[in-house]
Amino acid sequence: MHVTFLYNEAAEDPANIAEDDPPANSPEVAALVRLGHEVTSIACTLDLAAVRRRLDRLKPDVAFNRVESLGGSDALAAAITLLLDAMQIPYTGCPTNALVSTASKLAVKERLVRAGLPTPRWISEDFRLRTQEISDSSFLAPRSSLLSKFILKSVFEHASFEMDDDAVIEPCSPSEIARVVHERSTLAGRPFFAEKFIEGREFNLSLLGEEPQVLPPAEIDFSAFTPNKPRIVGYGAKWDATSFEFQNTPRRFDFPAADAPLVRRLSELAVECWRLFDLSGYARIDFRCDAAGEPWILEVNANPCISPAAGYAAALDQAGLSYDDAIQRILDIALPPSARSATPPATHQPLPIC
Repeated sequence: MHVTFLYNEAAEDPANIAEDDPPANSPEVAALVRLGHEVTSIACTLDLAAVRRRLDRLKPDVAFNRVESLGGSDALAAAITLLLDAMQIPYTGCPTNALVSTASKLAVKERLVRAGLPTPRWISEDFRLRTQEISDSSFLAPRSSLLSKFILKSVFEHASFEMDDDAVIEPCSPSEIARVVHERSTLAGRPFFAEKFIEGREFNLSLLGEEPQVLPPAEIDFSAFTPNKPRIVGYGAKWDATSFEFQNTPRRFDFPAADAPLVRRLSELAVECWRLFDLSGYARIDFRCDAAGEPWILEVNANPCISPAAGYAAALDQAGLSYDDAIQRILDIALPPSARSATPPATHQPLPIC
């Protein structure tokens, strides 16, 4: 099968992170070649006409879409799937409507609230007028309370863009939050917002399939952090291999029996997010759990990193799925049933909580 591997030009990445590997040697491409597919790669930019010309020449059977950003912003990544839709080329991962509806973290949170799903409260610079009628006592817990903390996040960019320890703040009032958000947005040149910081455990749940298989949940282990250090997976933890955070935020997949109800609830919420946002192929949902054990949905990632070093691949391994089998399964989901691989993917029983 002829597969075109689409990726974003590294120079346009909002966090200025180079590709993990050259496209010709990327793990996804290597897996596709091992699986017997003919693979060509296209570096995508906002010059969609150029991308279209190459696709017209190549005439692939399917596109393996790993475009995470265009024109220096994650917000524009769905332009590629819109092009593929128009050209009637099947592609892997979530459909355009899912990528569009999850591009803005604020839009995701508003939709979660409308659906009655738990997500932390938030405030953004353009929310200032609406918060003028909210008293500080009703909006904020006392400063002595852990619930008075907020974390600054980019509205559109992922990969913990501009997130460090200073992103966790303890404001006095809604107006102070709006001011800090404005300052961070101006400095970064991109919109930010402030979200109630949930002081507690952090989980990532990866999903795979059409009717999704929830892969084993991962918890981030912050046990090496000092009491005063914010327990977050910031930019350094994801991208700076020399940093303390990178070396001290391992994932763990083993949970005691007492966590079984929480793990079930996280899985249920992940599936609800999958259906609410019309996800497909693969996705990841991020959670925090507060001191009372209540889960809160932080983010819905419709296009997570799937390289072997990433959390998604670690969850695949825990589920007993080889990387190549998962890549083939992701490819099959994009195709009509008649074009799928002859060997169906193995079924895997849910892992016990022990």
